[in-house]
Amino acid sequence: MSPRDLVLTPRGIRFRGRVLPCSIGKGGVTATKCEGDGATPAGMHVITGLWYRPDRIAPPAPWARPIGPGDLWCDAPDHPAYNRHARAPLAASHERLRRADPLYDLILTTDWNWPDAIPGWGSAIFLHQWRRPRFGTEGCIAFARPDLIWIAGHAAPGTSLIVTAPGSHLVAPPAG
Repeated sequence: MSPRDLVLTPRGIRFRGRVLPCSIGKGGVTATKCEGDGATPAGMHVITGLWYRPDRIAPPAPWARPIGPGDLWCDAPDHPAYNRHARAPLAASHERLRRADPLYDLILTTDWNWPDAIPGWGSAIFLHQWRRPRFGTEGCIAFARPDLIWIAGHAAPGTSLIVTAPGSHLVAPPAG
């Protein structure tokens, strides 16, 4: 582990010398993730993408992609686009990336069950804005908007995200 890794700790995500409060899945952290379980998958993941709402915020980094009205994320395990960006129209089950609320104004995507998704293992593990402090997600990791913008400005494609289950050998002591 290095200071350039995003590391989940009991106090939040440790990244570049800071510890940022976050919310995780309402089902906790699991080593056996499956679609719809509300849990955050344990493991060593990487950041694969950065998306933002250009009508609401400025691009946080040069590699950010704008979220348009037709941008979706497929969560249908039986569809070829499962756990991938898709475009409307899409008859299969999906999430709209352009939401009425601010939760997806800024999204960092991860390589959980990607690029070769295994049906049922779970989809759309994002870093996004939280509803409120410590309010559980559907499996994503969520932050206060200013912290998420800061992360997006300092992360890059390939930045490691380390999520450990309680009792895991990957747990590192908090910095400082």
